[in-house]
Formats: sequence, C-alpha cells, structure tokens
Amino acid sequence: MNEPQPRQQRARAILYLIGDTPLVPLRFEPEGLMIHAKSEFLNPSGSIKDRLAKGVLLDAEQRGLLRADSIILECSSGNTGIALAMVGAAMGYSVTILMSSGASVERRKLIRQLGADLILFESAGRYQTGIEISREMAAEDSRYFLTRQFENPLNVEDHEQGTGLEILRQIGGPVDAFVSGFGTGGTLAGCGKAIKRAWPNARICAMEPAEQALLAGECPCCHFIEGVADGFIPPLLRDAPLDSRIEVTSAEAMAMTRRLHREFGLLVGTSSGANIVAALRLAAELGPKATIVTLLCDRAERYFSTALFDLPGGEQTAAARPIAS
Repeated sequence: MNEPQPRQQRARAILYLIGDTPLVPLRFEPEGLMIHAKSEFLNPSGSIKDRLAKGVLLDAEQRGLLRADSIILECSSGNTGIALAMVGAAMGYSVTILMSSGASVERRKLIRQLGADLILFESAGRYQTGIEISREMAAEDSRYFLTRQFENPLNVEDHEQGTGLEILRQIGGPVDAFVSGFGTGGTLAGCGKAIKRAWPNARICAMEPAEQALLAGECPCCHFIEGVADGFIPPLLRDAPLDSRIEVTSAEAMAMTRRLHREFGLLVGTSSGANIVAALRLAAELGPKATIVTLLCDRAERYFSTALFDLPGGEQTAAARPIAS
C-alpha cells in the first residue's frame, strides 16, 4: 500500500499541468482564412505566465536562492502576479505582488485568493515605478526574492525550449509566421528563436497597441489591451528576431475578443483578440495556404469589470407567464 505523500509534494502536482497546451486551428469566415492558436489560457492559473512562474521559481530553488523564509516579489500588471501566487502557494513560499491601482479588480482578487500579499501603487502611466519599488524593497529586506520578469533570461529560454518547441511539434511542418504581443518580451523572443531555427524564412511579428506603438518610436499612451506594451520596450525584446510589427487598436482587439467568445466559444482576454487581428492581417498578406501561429494568452474571467464586458443592451428578463391551473 502506497504511503500518503507529504502535503507540499501533493500540492506541487499542479506544476505538471503547466505547458503542453493545445494548438487549435481556427477557421475565420467570411475571411476564408485559417489561424493556428496556442491555447495558453488553459494553463492552470489561466495564462501563459504560468510557464515563467514555474521555470523561474524551480530554478531559484534548485540553485539555493529560495529559503524557507523567502518572499517572492514581483511587479505585475496581473497575469504574472496570479501565476506567481499560484506556483508560490504550491511550492510553499510566501508571495508579494506589486500592482498598479488601475489593474482590474478580478486580478487583484485572484492574487489575494491564492494567499499572496498585494501592494497597489500609483503608476501615473509609468510601469517602471513598480519595478523601482520592488528593487528598493529587496535592497532593504534580504528575504525578498526578485523574479525580474522583464530581464530574466530564463523567461526567454523557457519559451524557446518549451512553448516554441511545442508549436513546432504540433504544427508538424513549415511555419510561415508567428505573431504575438509583448509585455516582458520573453514569449516573442523565445518562440521567435525556436521557430527561426527550424524555419529561417518564418516571419516573426510583434503586435502593438496602435495607441502605444513603442517600436515605432511613439510615446506611451492609453490603450485597453491589458498585459501588453507596459509603457517601455523591455530588455528581453532586444534579443527577439523580429521581422515586422502590426498595430492593432483597442476597439479592434475588443471586437475580435467578443467574436472569439460568440463564434468560437473561446472565453479569452483582450490581448488574445489583438493577437488574432494581427494574425489575420498576416494571413491575408501571405495567402490562405500560409501557416500562421499566434497565442490565446489568458482567460476572460479577469476582465469582467472592464470595458470588454460593457455590452450594449444589457440583460433582458423574460416576461412572466401565468401558470395554468
């Protein structure tokens, strides 16, 4: 008879659910185009950032950087914070997340529900404020372990050896283009490297909010595609093998996200809709036979209080009917 596993070992079983997400073909009519979408919203905490959290924290533990009293610390717009809170809980570590006060209420509640501490800060449109606060906190207290998502090379390596290779295996043939938005730049750089190594002629394309096209040299501005383009070009993106970029407006991203909800039954977030808009533009340019791959980054439940769910018409209530005697 097998002896029961220690609690912490049982809790870590959730880490095996991270990655190996399905790649689904999506046929868009009337465009007559096919897009292959990697379903990262099916990771256990609901986003692609589970990969980063697992990779960085397991590496830190193996190298002895995490102690029993360590506190994992990161500045996040939401998904990384949720992922770190989940993986930290499973591994038995305390987690503190710094988040802009403008982040959606759902993201805050998910982080707290997973047992992490949440510190809100006023960003004034400047994401670097949170990064600077996290560094100051770590300098003052040795218990804090910074995951440094915007500069940690493990972020790129994990997508190069994990997500990128999964895409290549699942496609099983040539990839003509890969397109994705960027927050830390790790996904775009890592997947881009893996795909370029296998298919040198593949086009690697960055999706940017049209209201904040940083790669075009524009200044940070307001947009409603959460989790991408955090107001600066992240260091990891400099290593990405980019061929081009596509600008997508917030309105286009929201319209496509709602279309994914209603035509495909895919309850994903706004960055997923933006990625699909960009992928369809590439598909229209490269032709219906081209293999275009993109990402469905996160789930819709963290957007309930945002403009994405402000649908016209509101709820309708059926008229009461008399009960037959």
